[in-house]
Amino acid sequence: MSALWMLAAAFLFSVMGVCIKFAASLYGYNTAEIVFYRSLIGLITMWVWMRKQGEPIYTHNWSMHLHRSILGVTAMALFFAAITQLPLATAIALSYTSPIWIAIILALAPLVRKRHRPPDEKLLIAVFISFVGVICLLQPTIENNQLSSGLFALLGGLMAAFAYLTVRELGQRGESETRTVFYLSAVGIVASTLWMSFSDLHTHTPNGILLLSGVGISATLAQLAMTRAYRLGNTILTANLQYTGVVFSAFWGILIWHDHLNIMSWIGILLIICSGIASTLLRPPLTDDTPSTPT
Repeated sequence: MSALWMLAAAFLFSVMGVCIKFAASLYGYNTAEIVFYRSLIGLITMWVWMRKQGEPIYTHNWSMHLHRSILGVTAMALFFAAITQLPLATAIALSYTSPIWIAIILALAPLVRKRHRPPDEKLLIAVFISFVGVICLLQPTIENNQLSSGLFALLGGLMAAFAYLTVRELGQRGESETRTVFYLSAVGIVASTLWMSFSDLHTHTPNGILLLSGVGISATLAQLAMTRAYRLGNTILTANLQYTGVVFSAFWGILIWHDHLNIMSWIGILLIICSGIASTLLRPPLTDDTPSTPT
């Protein structure tokens, strides 16, 4: 049953990507506006949910929530910007490098702490294969003026990796997922509002509002489905099922935008997926001895 929840989350995240591309290409919404409305819907949903469950908003770990939220909002903005400029499957695949970044961070932890633990050779091979996949995906599918968008997606994956590690530490301190998402949405609203003050805003139309609502609703439902999948199922299996989102995104890209990914592109996507799965299986365990996100 948990596998079905993760598949549902992956599908909903791909739907979010479709809504983002349409909102940007058809109605001219910029990344700041998309982040704002996605965060607004998430904030309202989490507030209603927390009120219903009787969960307080106040937390003693506000500084860690702020740290995590800044990382998460940055990753979100980079990811959304990449989606608006790249083929959907390409943007999703590059952003899904976060498990690989987590593996690298945890593998380097002993060196940072000056502990002499030899690196896992299999993990190093998996990481190397992932970057071969990135090169295969970037070279044939991204024009020169789109290279920055590809780098945005990769950087977003790195920021998401640090955010995930901070979420883990918040969980160890007794913070719920709903409160964590609530503060992420709150920081997203503040950051995007400041960003929009320096941007040209667009006039709303019924279809535009519908698309922005689709971004927020699909993202919120996807997060809830993903949370339930992790709570009910095997962590490794659940984490690896997220890569079905690349398949869903490729389907939408081909069906709607007639995206053409040549054989080298598909090889790159396959290498990223396989190395991501391998990194999840081989990375050091998330014990209390592993590092938290630097503050």
